[in-house]
Amino acid sequence: IDHGKSTLSDRLLEITNTVSKDKLQEQFLDQNPISRERGITIKLAPVRMKYHQNNEDFILNLIDTPGHVDFSYEVSRTLAACEGAVLLVDATQGIQAQTVAHFQAAKKEGLVMIPILNKIDLPNANTAGVVKELVEVFGFKEEEVLFISAKTGENVDLLLQKIVAEIPPPSGNPDAPLRALIFDAVYDEYRGVVSFVRVIDGSITKGSKVEFFQSKVKSEVTDVGYFTPFLVSSDEVVTGEIGYVIGSVKDIR
Repeated sequence: IDHGKSTLSDRLLEITNTVSKDKLQEQFLDQNPISRERGITIKLAPVRMKYHQNNEDFILNLIDTPGHVDFSYEVSRTLAACEGAVLLVDATQGIQAQTVAHFQAAKKEGLVMIPILNKIDLPNANTAGVVKELVEVFGFKEEEVLFISAKTGENVDLLLQKIVAEIPPPSGNPDAPLRALIFDAVYDEYRGVVSFVRVIDGSITKGSKVEFFQSKVKSEVTDVGYFTPFLVSSDEVVTGEIGYVIGSVKDIR
């Protein structure tokens, strides 16, 4: 908690021009009124960013997860939807109990992890001590740790380069039948249940029929799209992408 995950997300949105500077209020992905009030991320917020590097365009799907240990279920669902994780540690506080819990969850999923030391701009930052902790507790190499300040934006562009270089692209078969993981869902009183999905194989298009694996409920897809972090309709969400699906489901359970 308070290690700067949502502030770092703000900087990433800014650098990739996903959200214009005038619209970027602090902790932009904490749209939930309760989380804004308390300053902690309660709902995980997914967003698609376009990033241009060396004449190549990349689509990056960012999910800002809660750091609180009470939300470990949400975090584990999210990790299952990703290829990599940015492990953020506050240079003034060092490794916390929930850092260890989330690290182990990410390791269990086999994710590529990028260790980041945040708040290096603060006078009481203990960078050497915390790097030593990261090496001893998690087995990272010293040279792997990136020093950033999410607040000032220092070295955040280097983090984006590292993400592109180290985190593998999603594997999946675009020609196989549809398989998608629902990692979160919200209820909208006008549109019913909005499922947050990661497409593993195949694709989801408007008008297609889907079946929920667990409950065997069948539904017709009335809208699909992705997050910017606002919902943007598109014709389809394809293999490897994160997006939302709205169907004829009215009961979130």
